[in-house]
Amino acid sequence: MDFYREAFKRNIGLVTEEEQERLRSSRVAIAGLGGVGGIHLVTLVRIGIGGFHIADSDTFEAVNFNRQYGATSASIGRKKTEVMKEAANSINQEARVATFPEGVNEKNVDEFLEGVDLAVDAIDFFSIDARRLLFNKSREKGIFAVTSGPIGFGSTLQIFDPRGMSFDEYFGITGSMSYVEKMIAFSVGLTPSPMHLKYMDLSKVDLKSGTGPSFASACVLCASLVATEALNIILKRKPVKAAPYYFQFDPYRQIYKKGYLFMGAKNPMQYLKRKFLLKKVGHLIKE
Repeated sequence: MDFYREAFKRNIGLVTEEEQERLRSSRVAIAGLGGVGGIHLVTLVRIGIGGFHIADSDTFEAVNFNRQYGATSASIGRKKTEVMKEAANSINQEARVATFPEGVNEKNVDEFLEGVDLAVDAIDFFSIDARRLLFNKSREKGIFAVTSGPIGFGSTLQIFDPRGMSFDEYFGITGSMSYVEKMIAFSVGLTPSPMHLKYMDLSKVDLKSGTGPSFASACVLCASLVATEALNIILKRKPVKAAPYYFQFDPYRQIYKKGYLFMGAKNPMQYLKRKFLLKKVGHLIKE
């Protein structure tokens, strides 16, 4: 018996047998295995993606339990890459999983992206420089890259075509900016329609410690968006709506938004939003 065909035959009808085989031979790089990265991995395994590069330098701890797929009593203190590789192979025993337990950095990013069909950003929200490295290198290598943020009870989706608008262009980030300026630019670009502000307590967001509210259902929603777009990119089913297109869904407020952010970060409204937020947290820039 062909284990793979038996395990994924219920996908047939939404994908063809030929498309399923293409998913089987494909490879996806997932940077980060925390709130969204772990559920990205298992969701992509379950649609039949056959190969993965997974990276994270962290270990599981109790604070991860509210949202991270691999966080269990048995995994406390264990490397996230080890735990999630085991999880992937427990679903698909033939899945090809290469681990990068040091995370993604300047030394290994070329190897991390070698031979992959898609790069998925699941890097910690506050690690903006590592995120820029992933997207800029993906672009350099001609690889599509996607990001989906669990914002409030909802999620976002931005897709970056290596021939289209770059990550830095869309978010308006440069190397000369301060950390706080980069984070404000990223936050504003991630949520052109800030639906979460109606209910989120922003006083619980701490740039200094790199912590903020994150909910399990939002992480699951991110994985659904990323997996569906991964399928589309790998199988080349329909035109990709890459940045400056953006997508946001907040099930709590029952609002779905999609749009085209003309000029990306240079859009006048985005500029004003960044300026407003900088004024509110400007004291942090000097610290």
